Amino acid sequence: MIPAWLTVVSWLFVGIAVLCAVAILYDVYGRGYRQRNGAMEAVWPITALYLGPLGLWAYNRYGRPRSDKWRKENGAPPAKSLPVAAATGGTPGGAASAVGHVIGVPLVVFSGLTIAGEALWVMILVIAVIATLLLFVFEYFFSTVPKRGLRRSGKGLGVALLIAVVTVLAFDVGMGGWMLVMHFLLFMPPLTDVTFLFLMQIGLILGFLTGYPAVLWLVRRGIKTAA
Repeated sequence: MIPAWLTVVSWLFVGIAVLCAVAILYDVYGRGYRQRNGAMEAVWPITALYLGPLGLWAYNRYGRPRSDKWRKENGAPPAKSLPVAAATGGTPGGAASAVGHVIGVPLVVFSGLTIAGEALWVMILVIAVIATLLLFVFEYFFSTVPKRGLRRSGKGLGVALLIAVVTVLAFDVGMGGWMLVMHFLLFMPPLTDVTFLFLMQIGLILGFLTGYPAVLWLVRRGIKTAA
């Protein structure tokens, strides 16, 4: 049985997160702060869907200054420190994992696929595959590969794949671990219950935290460019 307090907290946090995502979308499309990297116009609101007010703050502090409109109003954006570059660089991986959940969880549940009698193992695998593919596309077409000019050298595919695999694996330590804890030690709410969304938000936050050291390493080594 789902505790009543958890339902209330879930509605509150999910509602606030949605409002934060809407605020970013309005700022980008309504107020004209379009991102130079078009893919980040999807990444930032998705980030707010699980980080909530922190995601909105990060967008206002580090995302909006990357728009042409902000630059015309304020000049060059402030330089990012390495820790900040790694944090913003982790947002595409978090967004890819979030989309992986939206697609992968219902797909596995309704397909009835299992490994060793457990749908959870298939779920974790499918989410990881979807997230890796999405992050690969982001890095190859929108971020690191074009910024570093690696398409012509033939190294772009390998670099984008390395970033995607390392990031998603590190992210899954937190996200996948949280799913295992819920499944075997706590409880897994129905997909249609708001508490499921809230608990997935917690998992995505944990994944972002465990993925941060990997992204920091990639940025420090010059393998990945900051988002």
